[in-house]
Amino acid sequence: MINPNEWLEFGQKFHGHKCPAMPMGLRACAAALNALNTQRTGDGALLAVLDLGDDHCATCFADGIQVITGCTFGKGNIKKTHKGKWGVTLIDKKNQKAVRVTPTAEAMMASKETSFFKDYREKGVPPTQVPDDVVEPLVVKVMSAPAEKIMQISEVMDCEHQDPAYTFSSFSCEECGEMVVEGYARVKGPKKVCQDCAN
Repeated sequence: MINPNEWLEFGQKFHGHKCPAMPMGLRACAAALNALNTQRTGDGALLAVLDLGDDHCATCFADGIQVITGCTFGKGNIKKTHKGKWGVTLIDKKNQKAVRVTPTAEAMMASKETSFFKDYREKGVPPTQVPDDVVEPLVVKVMSAPAEKIMQISEVMDCEHQDPAYTFSSFSCEECGEMVVEGYARVKGPKKVCQDCAN
């Protein structure tokens, strides 16, 4: 069993500040890992499909997911659907199983009604400048709440997932000299260039 409390300190260091959304990501994907009966990955064995978008509150949720699952944007095994929701589907590629976990709307809305959001974040105060006595109770609440009070966990589902082919092919742009992955090449006259130089 994965215990999200064992990842909280590291998660906060990785994330850079205390808030309720990163711990919610820890809790959600600890539940997903436990439902799938699998462990954190150091490679691409898992895929997290995250319904977050950009430029809205609580995207910190994604960092909790990266920390506890080992799915990272660098490894390419976490993807955003840009639906503006906090749901995540975790896929165990080896066993072809998946589970979806979503924080409840009630839990998320309750956080938005706290001083952390109303008196600080919504007024433009950076999260690193929110007093600890304001944010710490929210972190404790997320980390200690019974799972059924703060999230919905689907049944484990069968899934068919096939990774796209991985490429090692690249070239040096003939104008700027920067390295470019082959599939992103553009032709500019007689030259093979990057997209920036092509435009």
